[in-house]
Amino acid sequence: MANNVTGGNQPIDPVELTRTLIRCASVTPTDGGALGVTGAALESLGFTTHHMTFSEAGTPDVDNLYARLGDSGPNFCFAGHTDVVPVGDADAWSLEPFAADIKDGILYGRGATDMKGAVAAFIAAVDMFLTQRAGGFDGSISLLITGDEEGPSINGTVKVLDWLKQRGEKLDHCLVGEPTNPDALGDMVKIGRRGSMTGKLVVKGVQGHVAYPHLADNPLPRLIKMLDRLTDHTFDGGNNHFTPTNLELASIDVGNTAANVIPARAEALFNIRFNTEQTSDALEAWLRAQCDAVGGEYSLDINAGSQPFLTEPGPFTELISGAVEDITGSQPALTTTGGTSDARFIHHHCPVAEFGLISESMHKVDEQASVVDIEHLTRIYARILERYFDPDGNDDRGGGLHAA
Repeated sequence: MANNVTGGNQPIDPVELTRTLIRCASVTPTDGGALGVTGAALESLGFTTHHMTFSEAGTPDVDNLYARLGDSGPNFCFAGHTDVVPVGDADAWSLEPFAADIKDGILYGRGATDMKGAVAAFIAAVDMFLTQRAGGFDGSISLLITGDEEGPSINGTVKVLDWLKQRGEKLDHCLVGEPTNPDALGDMVKIGRRGSMTGKLVVKGVQGHVAYPHLADNPLPRLIKMLDRLTDHTFDGGNNHFTPTNLELASIDVGNTAANVIPARAEALFNIRFNTEQTSDALEAWLRAQCDAVGGEYSLDINAGSQPFLTEPGPFTELISGAVEDITGSQPALTTTGGTSDARFIHHHCPVAEFGLISESMHKVDEQASVVDIEHLTRIYARILERYFDPDGNDDRGGGLHAA
């Protein structure tokens, strides 16, 4: 059934909407009014909005938003977050971090690129698409916006997805607006992410005087041998879509300030970013085997925070790439580089990819986004919607995907 809702009388300005969102000091888990601004803008376009707060013991409550326009399939979803990381040293900023000032065509503020600019572009793009499709379109457009992406990621996207599943509501395809471009808009579309595993290795000994080592048991030599085995290892050579698996040491600590004392324990923190050549279970088994080979008393706590995933290149990725090329003139690379994102939850429900602004300043002092880039990103998102809901399926680069 065709959705006949059209945009409002005044086009939504993505830059001004980004500025309004930045002025909401939504440092995780505080919302600061950001989801209210987002919801109000979507309601002005005819969306039905659902504001929900999720809780879990030991974690802060988090506000989330799901909004949908239309009640038939396919359902194309834009996903993202309005929470931001702390500003750090506010005095180090050139401009006030929540003032959303524009200087020489650059918008400054915490969240400008990660990712309030993309959230505003989502909404303005829908407005643009609805205006172009005054005759309506077949299907639905939805937005899933969380306030917990920069935090524990427990009471956010994953629980909204569970809520949707309980309602019997399906997402057919999803685009996440994380900043994916290293240098210029159009550089890169993320089609997957590596898995992440964090380990805490504690080697136990007996404290004593360095002059009487026979009365003590120094844990440091054993820790060093274990870490040597862990770091002097090639896991794999990567594959067509992923870089090689790597283990990086983050900390080595004994909590000892005296040079004449043998410590009672020594610990190390490390992280493994792994590709689809590995599994978290196999990696954990290998880690424990290396420590067992050295011997002695130790403990190893493993947290497999996320698993690797890949959206295989095909019609969906071609549709996004074609839209990016239409607006920027650049053919984006399809990659799986970088950290992690809420796409790691969404891929269990539907094909997902990521495309947003330039990533260089995210989480930094003077986070910023070009006004022109925000405007061009809006046009890219609108073009994606045009291609996706092509009623004739006659776009030669992925148009009418839902009809396939």
